[in-house]
Amino acid sequence: MQGNTVVIDLGLERGEPDSYDSPQRSAFPIWFPAAVLAALVLLTAGASIAPAKAPLTEVFSLQVGPADAYALTDDGRLLAQTFGMLSAYNLSDGKTQWEAGQTAPAFRLRLGSGLILMRPWTIGSRDPGTTAISLADGREQWSRSGNVVTLAGSPTLLAASPTRSMGGAARRVQGPVDAIDPATGVTRWTVDVPSSAVLIGLPGPGDSGTRMLLVHDDRTMAVHDLITGERLARASVPPADYDPTNPVVVDGTILLRHPGRPNMEFSAYDGVTLRNLWSQPADGYYDIEACGVLACLTGPDGMRAIDPATGDVRWTNPGWRGIQQFGNSFVAYGSAENTQPLGLIDPDTGQLQVDLTGWRPIYGAGDEDHLLVTRSEEAGGRTMVAVAQPGLTQPQLLGPLPAGTGDCQAAPERLVCRSMYGQLVVWAYDRKG
Repeated sequence: MQGNTVVIDLGLERGEPDSYDSPQRSAFPIWFPAAVLAALVLLTAGASIAPAKAPLTEVFSLQVGPADAYALTDDGRLLAQTFGMLSAYNLSDGKTQWEAGQTAPAFRLRLGSGLILMRPWTIGSRDPGTTAISLADGREQWSRSGNVVTLAGSPTLLAASPTRSMGGAARRVQGPVDAIDPATGVTRWTVDVPSSAVLIGLPGPGDSGTRMLLVHDDRTMAVHDLITGERLARASVPPADYDPTNPVVVDGTILLRHPGRPNMEFSAYDGVTLRNLWSQPADGYYDIEACGVLACLTGPDGMRAIDPATGDVRWTNPGWRGIQQFGNSFVAYGSAENTQPLGLIDPDTGQLQVDLTGWRPIYGAGDEDHLLVTRSEEAGGRTMVAVAQPGLTQPQLLGPLPAGTGDCQAAPERLVCRSMYGQLVVWAYDRKG
């Protein structure tokens, strides 16, 4: 492929004869013994090689509506809400595992603690509540008010009322925060947030599991045990625009961007004691993103990766403006909006491993050692699929998807996409071809 043009070679490499001008004579004389000819045919047949497996093959498809939500599970299942019917399918062969019956349309299917947390579409400020459906058999377990969320690394579910921004790794909440028993939906404990606070999951020391960090708008920060709700630590922090992207937790350390003297600063706090570890000038960097065990700071001068515990600089790159994680892979971007993928990188060293210029990463876990990427030739045209993995400087092309394919998610050895014909199509991919 050169630019946006597909070059198709119709020359001799695909097996055409030198000339089509006249019929060619047989390769064998008329007198060639029939027995010898038969033997050659048998030998040729025995030595033939089986056709190579197609790198992209359709496994099964479902008819869905344009707004129907779907999700992929870690154990190889496809959950799809098709015209209100919630069902689970085996990604390997498409067999239906269960059907939950009609459910209210949901914006997305959220998973946690063996449950599907359904929050229906709503108009206005009315709370539609959350309904929990068993991931094992599709049976409804409980329903309750509030937006029920999960924290990675903890089986505890939290119900809270969102304020103007709620999503991603950090959430701004207001009012009571209730810990929920996943089996019954019953409240175990409550922590009151009188005004508003940013809620973040915080890894505990050793094997103690995840805890809850609340950064209140009264300039206090508190850590709570997720089993009992007990407050474990509390500290004052500088005034800042506390929001879902500030502070950020990186490798157990809390990083906050805030006004300093005379300019903006970054400060780090111990995740157990909330003790201030260090503070330093922001030097024009403004966003904090986790990139593995390092913290990546971005600004007009590019990206700088620091050790969150010490503030020491590990690497810099003036051309990078953003970073995103896809499964175990990290992708650097040339824009703060993460719209210009530049390459697959090693977050520990900042080394560019695979050039992804012109390609777009596919969301989902996928396999641990590679990342699926797509590239559209033109609007409404075919979508090319490739594999990016360390050791290959360019993505390895798998093949094209039909025109109008989009909204894809990756799973191990599977690719799930919507088609322009109202279908959800599951593809198997083989890197060996």
